Amino acid sequence: MRVLSAMQPSGQLHIGNYFGSMLPNMARATKAETSVYFIVDLHALTTVQDPALLRQFRMDALKDYLACGIDPTRSIVFFQSDVPEHTELAWILSTVTPMGLLERAVSYKEKVEKGIQASVGLFTYPVLMAADILLYDADVVPVGKDQKQHVEIARDIAVKFNNAYGETFVLPEPEIQANIAVVPGTDGQKMSKSYGNTIPLFGSEASIKKAIMGIVTDSKGMNDPKDPQSCAIFQIHKLFLSASEAQALAAEYASGLPYGEAKKRLLLTYMDHFAPLRRRREALTEADLRDVAQNGAKRAREIAGRAMERVCKAVGLR
Repeated sequence: MRVLSAMQPSGQLHIGNYFGSMLPNMARATKAETSVYFIVDLHALTTVQDPALLRQFRMDALKDYLACGIDPTRSIVFFQSDVPEHTELAWILSTVTPMGLLERAVSYKEKVEKGIQASVGLFTYPVLMAADILLYDADVVPVGKDQKQHVEIARDIAVKFNNAYGETFVLPEPEIQANIAVVPGTDGQKMSKSYGNTIPLFGSEASIKKAIMGIVTDSKGMNDPKDPQSCAIFQIHKLFLSASEAQALAAEYASGLPYGEAKKRLLLTYMDHFAPLRRRREALTEADLRDVAQNGAKRAREIAGRAMERVCKAVGLR
């Protein structure tokens, strides 16, 4: 079985990425024959158009992967742009992709509503994502519920291609686990870089403190009973706790734990939990990152090249 996962370098890694994607994906990697992790820097161009910032985000994302425990000797880790087969396949797939399929993409509409420029690249984002998936004959693509449609679109595109040119692609399956954490942001919505409501994983202590102390709460008085189920502070804090610890903390909320005190406790837990990861990240050198990216791209191109040979032969380019 081959498992595929990607991260867009459009800002600092946050705890929504960590609990909602990275932790469960690393758990799957132990059971998979091959795990492919890549940083989708081409996708990031739809929102990041400052070259210096993109270069920083790319390297930060690679550091984040390694600091969080992804082992490049067991998994393939690389930058999307280092494997040109991604864009080559995206163009070929775009020639069989119906416009109506892309017009139904929910994420495009949501991003435009959030103020992201309605570019052609943003509109055709799902085609490049389909190429990302289909290049590696991935059996399983772990995604959150909000990303499931992208994998379904990739399947639809693969079916269109297979119908036109013969059986060429494996049809990927989205894998959504019921126990995957949906992490609320500081405003109570799902945590997302697009919404500007994140708590950074590897930011400065000051930036982390500012984000946590800025979590939006309701207007209940300091010692009034609080509902932990509707409180973003508790919903974030319980990610770090055992079931019994979360139950005890919930009882304190119900007894009137002040929001200010709740935020201070969350900050302490947060910094203690991620201290080992932060030390591991600080120890990484530029040489470490360069070696990982180059070796990962080489291994990725071996797989992607075989896929493109099949594709190009199927469509008549070979």
